[in-house]
Amino acid sequence: MKGFTMITSEYTANSRSDAAAGDTTIVLARHAHWLLRGALASVFIFHGIDKFLGAGIGGFAQMMGFPTLLALMVALGEIGAGAAVLLGGLMRNFYGDALTRLGGLGVFGIMVGAVFLAHWGQWHFMPSATHPMGGMQFQVTLMLVGIYLFIKGNER
Repeated sequence: MKGFTMITSEYTANSRSDAAAGDTTIVLARHAHWLLRGALASVFIFHGIDKFLGAGIGGFAQMMGFPTLLALMVALGEIGAGAAVLLGGLMRNFYGDALTRLGGLGVFGIMVGAVFLAHWGQWHFMPSATHPMGGMQFQVTLMLVGIYLFIKGNER
C-alpha cells in the first residue's frame, strides 16, 4: 500500500482536486477487500443455510451419498467459514486476522471436497450428462479466493 500511496502522491501533487481524487482512490483501495469477502461469504452462508431447507440435511446427505453427520458438518462449515470471513474483516486485531485466515482455510477445505466429490473431470460450470452438478470452474475460483484470504489475512 505504501508504494501505491507514493505513486498517487507523485501524480496528484499538481492540484488540490487531483490530490482529493488520489485520496479517494487510496480510501477505496483500503476497503476493496470487502468485495472479495462479501462475494465469498454470501455464497458460503447461502449454500450452508440452503442445505437445511427443502429436503434438509438428510436429503443433501442422501443426494451426495454422505453420512448425515458429515452433511451436517459441511453445512455448518459453510456457514462458519462465510461468517468468519466477514467477522474477521470487522475486527482490526490479532483475532480478526486469525478469524479471516481460519475462514479462508475452511473455504479451501470445503471446496477441495466439492471439487473431488462432485465436480472433478469437467471444467465448465454447466451441467452435463456426466456431471449433473456442473464442472469445477466456480468451485476452483472460490477455492482460490479462500487461499488468498488464508495467506493475506487482514493485511492491508
